[in-house]
Parts: sequence; structure tokens; C-alpha cells
Amino acid sequence: MSHSNAILAPAGRLKLARCVVNDHWPLRRAAERFNVSVPTAARWAKRYVEFGEAGMQDRPCRPLSCPHRSAMRTERRVVGLRTSKRWGPARIAYHLHLNISTVHRILRRYHCPPLRFTDRSTGIRIRREHAHRYEYTQPGEMIHVDVKKLGRIPDGGGHRSLGRVAGEANARARNLSEGARKNRGLLRGFTFIHHAVDDHSRYVYSEICPDETKETAAAFMRNAIAAFAAHGVKIQRVLTDNGSCYRSRLFAQTLTEAGIRHKRTRPYRPQTNGKVERFNRILLEEWAYARHYTSETERQACYLDFIEHYNRSRPHTALKGASPASRVNNLPG
Repeated sequence: MSHSNAILAPAGRLKLARCVVNDHWPLRRAAERFNVSVPTAARWAKRYVEFGEAGMQDRPCRPLSCPHRSAMRTERRVVGLRTSKRWGPARIAYHLHLNISTVHRILRRYHCPPLRFTDRSTGIRIRREHAHRYEYTQPGEMIHVDVKKLGRIPDGGGHRSLGRVAGEANARARNLSEGARKNRGLLRGFTFIHHAVDDHSRYVYSEICPDETKETAAAFMRNAIAAFAAHGVKIQRVLTDNGSCYRSRLFAQTLTEAGIRHKRTRPYRPQTNGKVERFNRILLEEWAYARHYTSETERQACYLDFIEHYNRSRPHTALKGASPASRVNNLPG
């Protein structure tokens, strides 16, 4: 579609055609006046004579005929097999001796939904292709909890800032100085960040912890419950993965004493806990690897500022540009 102020917009074409047809300008003079070629001036003048002002509008680019398009009988057989048998493009193609891509284009042309969006017994659509994400209606109805494990940055910088050779040399020096022994089954070279993300508001409470044991997870959960309660949010449900710390009796007892229902995701399905997984990605992009840090202490010193920015200032696409704090009550300031 041309710009409304372009020379050969519908209004400009009409002026050109009227100069040629009504005012009897020579085609060459009209073409020079409107800075177009003579054949172009002749084309618009001819359309004006045949169709009047309506002929000045853009015509669709679709061809009048498509010799390579499949016959209507073939298209009907493809759609018929999809409707009656609920077959996929490959099976229909094998049955009708067609290319799979041809069958796929026919199904798309007739707006046939993917089989995974339909009920296999009735063929009725049960899911939309661009379905809206689920979301609880009030803060505290569902809290997503998870742990993000990050490698600690050695003093002097890691491999992301210094390169692989120098970064590994700093890491070896740190391990030798600390004695890098296993502590409670986990190396001291890692930092464990525990998150609690509210499903409705995306408001997050987070702590940097030395491990992911059941005692640490239970203590973090008690702090998260108190932090949300300070803002008038009563936690009703908690969703976690199947990590050992979340399957412990101590963690279950912590939730039971607070009157919170515990739900766990299906094994090997992190998508179920997708809101906290998405926050983990934001964490890496905007804090953990946002710039080059010279030590783990320097990186952790920026963490509280990042959480404050995320909760109060950062626009969230799921909230139509608002911040998570805009959906939480009783926040100070």
C-alpha cells in the first residue's frame, strides 16, 4: 500500500488521469509533471476511462489464476480425510500420493486446526492456537518456588570477562585457597538463589543461600511467608518441582503449619512452573551476566537493587507494561 502523501497515491493518480483525459494533456507532458514514465501515465489514464475514480485504488496482488494449485477435487479429499479420519498431513499424503508440504498447505488454506488442538474422537477444537496464559485472580493464590544454582565468580574475574584460560586459573587459585571440599554434598563453588514468585502479580521474594538443603528451603519458605504477609498477602498454595528439599517432611511441615497447600509439578515438566523459570532467565540476563564482575562479592552486592528494580520499576509484558508492585497491596512507599 502506498503512502497517503505519495505522488502516485490514489489522489495523485486521479489528478494525473484527469490531466490526460479531461484537460487533454499529452502523455509525455503529464508523465514529466508527475515524475513517472509514459507507460505509467497511460495505464492510469486508461483505468480512469474504464472504471472512473474507483479504478485509482490499489488492486490485490493475488493472481487471477494459479495453474499449479491442486485441483478442487483433491483439496476436498484432503479436507474430507482430515475431518472424517482425523489424519495428519503425512498420512493423508501417503494415502493420496501427494507431497506432505502440499497437504499441509491445503489444510492451512482451509483453516484446519492442528490435531493436538482438537478432540480426537469428535474433531471439535478444544484449544486455541494463541491461547492466553493462565493466571490466578488474587495475590497469594499461587506462589511458584524454585532454586537457581550459579557458579561463583572467583576473585579477579571469571572466564566470561577474562577468557577461558585466565578465568580457570583464578578458579583454581580460589579452590586451593578455600580447600574446595564437599560441604553437605555440594561444592563451595556454587551459590543457590531461592525464589518465591507470586502467580498473579509476578512479585518476587528472593534470597541468596549457601545450599539447597531441606533446612535452608524450609527457612526460606518461612521468610517468604512473612514477607508476603507484611504486604497483606496470604499464601494459599505453593508450587515446586520434585527436588529433594521440597519432598522433605520438614518443608511439608512448614507449609502445613502455615495452612498452605503444597503442589508439585509433573516430573520432567518444568513448563508447569514456568513463571519462576522465566524469572530465572531474567535473573541471568539482567543481573548475573549483565556485566563483567570481578568477584562474587561484587555481584551479590547488586542483587538487592536488582530485586527492588524488578518489583517496583521494571515493566512486565504479562502485566501490560506495569510493574509487579502495582498488583500488590500495602507496599511501603
